Amino acid sequence: MERKLLVKYTDVQICREELTILDHVNFELYSGEFVYFIGRVGSGKSSLLKTMYADLPISEGEATVLDFDVRHIRNKEIPLLRRKLGIVFQDFQLLTDRSVYENLAFVLRATGWKDKEEIDTRVAEVLDQVGMRKKSYKMPHELSGGEQQRIVIARALLNSPKIILADEPTGNLDPQTGQQIVSLLHHICETGTAVIMTTHNLNLVEEFPGRILKCEDKSLVEV
Repeated sequence: MERKLLVKYTDVQICREELTILDHVNFELYSGEFVYFIGRVGSGKSSLLKTMYADLPISEGEATVLDFDVRHIRNKEIPLLRRKLGIVFQDFQLLTDRSVYENLAFVLRATGWKDKEEIDTRVAEVLDQVGMRKKSYKMPHELSGGEQQRIVIARALLNSPKIILADEPTGNLDPQTGQQIVSLLHHICETGTAVIMTTHNLNLVEEFPGRILKCEDKSLVEV
């Protein structure tokens, strides 16, 4: 299978409130790759991820994500970019007032799906993919942390993204559940979806190998 270039950063600088977080970032991501961003809290891992879905601006350099110029992206283009990405947050960000099914159907309707049967089918498919088919009627508070994170991954898969961005997806989970989540992300990667995961848990990185880049001293370096 031909590897396709999905992300290209050239000499990128990322600032927050006039402080330089990362400088001279050069990075490429290809389809089917599993990449870890490691580094201490505050080293710039999450900030780098946020630039990829245009939640944080890029100060200098050139940056392309799925053919979008994220350095100069217009506001109206941001939803189009995010539709092609799957984003997995540490704190789940599920809608607590509706069931698992409704959480997922809501996203599909918001991104233009209209046919009820197609929505039902797609929700069932992604829940199957993450081993949660029988939990569609549950409310988020009825699920364990690991189960909630599986639903978040299912949500990220809804529109068949080319890249999944997972920001500390195991941060709120016990070690065993964290292993299961990383194993699931690797399984998804094997289907051709690229995954970038930020973590400071080096045990997971050793157990589930991938390409490793470290945020350190305002630089991104290959390990």
